[in-house]
Amino acid sequence: MNKLTLGVLYGLVGLLVLTFTAMFIVDQRQNAIVFRFGEVVGIKNEPGLFFKVPLLDNVRYFDMRILTIDTPEPQLFLTSELKNVQVDLFAKWRITDVRQYYASIVSGGGGEAQAATRLLQVINEGLRAEFGRRTVHEVVSGERDKIMELMRKRTAEDAAKIGVEVIDVRLKRVDLPEAVSESVYQRMSAERTRVANELRSLGFAESERIRAEADRQRAVMVAEAYREAQKIKGEGEAKAAAIYAQAYQQSPEFYAFYRSLDAYRAGFKDRSDVLVLDPGSDFFRYFRSPGRTATK
Repeated sequence: MNKLTLGVLYGLVGLLVLTFTAMFIVDQRQNAIVFRFGEVVGIKNEPGLFFKVPLLDNVRYFDMRILTIDTPEPQLFLTSELKNVQVDLFAKWRITDVRQYYASIVSGGGGEAQAATRLLQVINEGLRAEFGRRTVHEVVSGERDKIMELMRKRTAEDAAKIGVEVIDVRLKRVDLPEAVSESVYQRMSAERTRVANELRSLGFAESERIRAEADRQRAVMVAEAYREAQKIKGEGEAKAAAIYAQAYQQSPEFYAFYRSLDAYRAGFKDRSDVLVLDPGSDFFRYFRSPGRTATK
């Protein structure tokens, strides 16, 4: 290989290296700023393959995806009732103007952490003002959505100054401090116990009233039923007596004979029964001869 061929080969290799160093790629998740001697000479907002001046230009990439600010520890805020509440929140944001973002944050030596810190400060200041106007109940449930929307709008105004957009601000949890929560829990438990005991007493009194009313109604029904039974029994006995009297009037002798047979049946029911009577008593008058009975 002669010197000319070797020189051409080296030239091609150098040209290839120079070409590769002059190219850079921006994907769909990024924006890029091209610098020359520290000055901004170009901004790439679209994905694709781009070129720069080798050795003179350098490229810095910025993530354009949605980022999250998440507080590591709950923050304390004071309500209008002068009660502390613990607030755990997060915010969603992204870079929208990479030039403004670089000029406001990055050029001063900051980055995503500094931008997140600035946004979190704005959110905390706004929450402190909003919570100071509301009670615990309002910040926990009543106006929670309204507070989040106000924080998003307020933070968005400040975020626009540094080239970012606040997409959402959310309160994950709003609680009382642990010591206060325990005291509130004990008070609520005592109140619920008092209400339960009161309802239990009312229920017991009502059950006693219902039981007494049921017993009274039962006694009345039994008395009425007994009265009706006695009335029916008396009427039956009266009818039976009337029938007996009518039968007796039709044949007094037969009725007396029939009554005597009933008496004999009851008196001689058991073989071991013993009756001590005068044989001439009227009880045995049907045991005598018919002629004597008839004579009598």
